[in-house]
Amino acid sequence: MRRGGALLLVLAAVLTLFGAGAGAAQAAGYRYWSYWQGDGGTWVYATEGPATARPADGSVSGFRFSVSENSADAAQPRREPGFAAICGGTDAEPGSKRVALVIDPGTAGDAPSGETPPPPRTACAKVPGAATTADALASVAKPLRYNGQALLCAISGYPGTGCGEQVSAREPSASASASASASAPASDEGGPSLGVIAGASAIAALAAATLWQSRRRRTR
Repeated sequence: MRRGGALLLVLAAVLTLFGAGAGAAQAAGYRYWSYWQGDGGTWVYATEGPATARPADGSVSGFRFSVSENSADAAQPRREPGFAAICGGTDAEPGSKRVALVIDPGTAGDAPSGETPPPPRTACAKVPGAATTADALASVAKPLRYNGQALLCAISGYPGTGCGEQVSAREPSASASASASASAPASDEGGPSLGVIAGASAIAALAAATLWQSRRRRTR
């Protein structure tokens, strides 16, 4: 019974090791444009979509394209939300408002396969007082693309395809993937990591030692 119990514990450890490795490999996120609102010198993830948000004159709105698992994991625009730096030269007029926009298409690692993100940019939108953030964005960053659920899919035509698709949470860029493939041994393709294999080997050795000690006791 003792030998059987020890082997069961070893088997459970092996399954836990491989289960943990598989869970890490299967983590997933979504590739999309996140919407942010400036709050002083910081960014705050918007609690409503740009199609319904109605920013006030002097406000800052930001958009960042990236791969993230949820709002807590989403990447912020890489420029501070400074209204004066973007709209300082645009005078206020009765019946209209000024909305500073920060548009950050993200990095090559976040880009869909075969696409290159354009450089980040800013724009000062002067729109009617009742305009939404989506209206302000459309006035300076056409063409915009939406899906059937009114999800913002592309700003100024980027990306050319796709909309909120599920991808690896930390999917490498195309260039990084090619480099990694060239340097990795062919036997590693599609298999468990070296750390998992080494851990499994150590546990297997422990199992063999446990079995040997158990048989040794029984022969005494």
